Amino acid sequence: MARVSLGLVSFTLFLLFLTASSESEQVIQALTRFMKNLSPDNAGGRQGFGWNSTSDPCVDKWHGVFCDSKLFVKKIVLDQLNLNGFLDASSLCNATLLSVLSLAGNNVSGVIPEEISNCLNLNHLYLETNRFSGNLPSSLSKLSKLERLNLSDNSLSGPLPDMSGITVLLSFLVQNNQFSGDIPELDFSKLQQFNVSNNNLSGPIPDVDGRFTTSSFLGNPGLCGKPLSNVCPPPPPPAASAAPAPAALAPAPTPGKKKSKINFLLYIGIVVLVLVFAIVLAFLFILRFSKEKKAASEKNDEVGKEEVEVEEVNNKDTGNLSDADDEENELSIPLKDGETGASSLVVLSSPLAEGMTFKELLRAPAELVGRGSNGSLYKVKLVGGVNVAVKRVKNWEISKEDFNKRMQRIDQVKHPNLLPPLAYYCSDQEMFLVYEFQQNGNLFSLLHGSPNGQLFNWGSRVNLADKIAGALAFAHRSLHDDGIAHGNLKSTNILLSNDMEPRISEYGLRAVEHPKNQTIISQNNSFKSDVYGFGVILLELLAGNEVQNVGSDLASWVQSVISGEQTVEFFDRDLVLEGASEERMVNLLHVALKCLSPFPDSRPSIDEVAAIIRSIQEQEERSRTFERMIK
Repeated sequence: MARVSLGLVSFTLFLLFLTASSESEQVIQALTRFMKNLSPDNAGGRQGFGWNSTSDPCVDKWHGVFCDSKLFVKKIVLDQLNLNGFLDASSLCNATLLSVLSLAGNNVSGVIPEEISNCLNLNHLYLETNRFSGNLPSSLSKLSKLERLNLSDNSLSGPLPDMSGITVLLSFLVQNNQFSGDIPELDFSKLQQFNVSNNNLSGPIPDVDGRFTTSSFLGNPGLCGKPLSNVCPPPPPPAASAAPAPAALAPAPTPGKKKSKINFLLYIGIVVLVLVFAIVLAFLFILRFSKEKKAASEKNDEVGKEEVEVEEVNNKDTGNLSDADDEENELSIPLKDGETGASSLVVLSSPLAEGMTFKELLRAPAELVGRGSNGSLYKVKLVGGVNVAVKRVKNWEISKEDFNKRMQRIDQVKHPNLLPPLAYYCSDQEMFLVYEFQQNGNLFSLLHGSPNGQLFNWGSRVNLADKIAGALAFAHRSLHDDGIAHGNLKSTNILLSNDMEPRISEYGLRAVEHPKNQTIISQNNSFKSDVYGFGVILLELLAGNEVQNVGSDLASWVQSVISGEQTVEFFDRDLVLEGASEERMVNLLHVALKCLSPFPDSRPSIDEVAAIIRSIQEQEERSRTFERMIK
């Protein structure tokens, strides 16, 4: 009996502890008002959301609410719920420890209120793709802990507030609004994401030190300066100083009048000379710019004549790789030395290419998919409805014999996550490779928003990294003695099959292109350069965006992220909101750091990398199994 009583007392104390540590009644009432104003059609909160004053947001797990270990509200994530009210910041900010607010993809309207500055601990604010309007509150600059700000795709207007006081800002995304005025002062050296495109901004672009491309500024006719092609006009000449007023009202002596008149004429002469000089400078600048532009255009016409022809072919309603009435196709691939459409195409061991001929390939309907440093890529529809990808290789100084040997050797290496060539064509002028077309695109596109709405959670990313590493390790082992590495490993070359399995494409298609800084990648470390490329892919999987422009030394940058305890800010927002294991994400980040060593000999082999990622994958699988068991 005593034991039962003791148990009841302990349970009661535990409940009291929960009550004492959770949000107060005042905060619960305020958050209920916040939801009521966000969703006026459902005054009591959405069905099953749990947002009501008779429950606790942390203990009863309100929809979209995430709490810390002491049961205080830390994150509110209400994305894509068709909320159509307004943002009641005065009620929201009663949750004083709130660090993340996300209302992305709703129909919330009205202004962003001044009271948003009362959320003093807010560091992630995502209000994109709503119907907010009006000016941004100046109080936004008081959010000194703000790291991520996304206000894109709204109807906001007016000037952008001064954000220079927020020293920790990493993302500033306000594209597709109606903002006007200048770009605000920001610490561009720290920004990882920045976009002000498609607004009404004007004036010179601040010095962004090459960190952001034209896509961050397009759609603002009034902006000028790098990286845009709009040159800012020269500053106006200094105004002439006014002639000194006479010291007294009494008539000055005649010599003084004459001297004053001479001074006045001198001033006028100086102003005219300055204006003439400015006009001459402007004329010379325009003349030089026109000559350079013309020269560059003529050079591009010579170097890229064939590319222009490709564009013209693909702008037709029914484009193809060859003119059916000519022996020579429109890509200027001559059939010489007795070659014929049937014999010049080398068909490899895949059954998909059985019976394929060169002329059939050239005459089939073709669509230009993209261009890269290695050449152009086409989607070609063969007879029978089979789609293939045709890669036209350019500027590769390799003999026809060596190319044949390389392709035959690569064809012998079979792995489910390696995309093999189906056929190839090689002459002294041109090289073609044929692959099975992958309908789901590539990893780069998936990370930047899948058109099919494909979910890409933490488990999927670890699984994909595991399979890429395994396939690359298999290829390295098989082709090491031949000296054939991938040579151009990046996320755009990781294609996705119909069942979203990764397939490494273009393996061995190009010898490694070494940067000018030979301390990063040595000529004799082709396989270690693949390890470096894989490290970059790991960073993209973790961050959810490009990392190529964060600096020349990726390893130092990653080390600063780890040592500066900024890992949570580095990781993709979707992974953080999903609740992915921070420990395993950090472990994968350490793997990337090893791959990105500036010294090739210090990088691990891809076999070692694959083993580490396999262990992380197994930990993730055990964790998911355990979670299913306890549910």
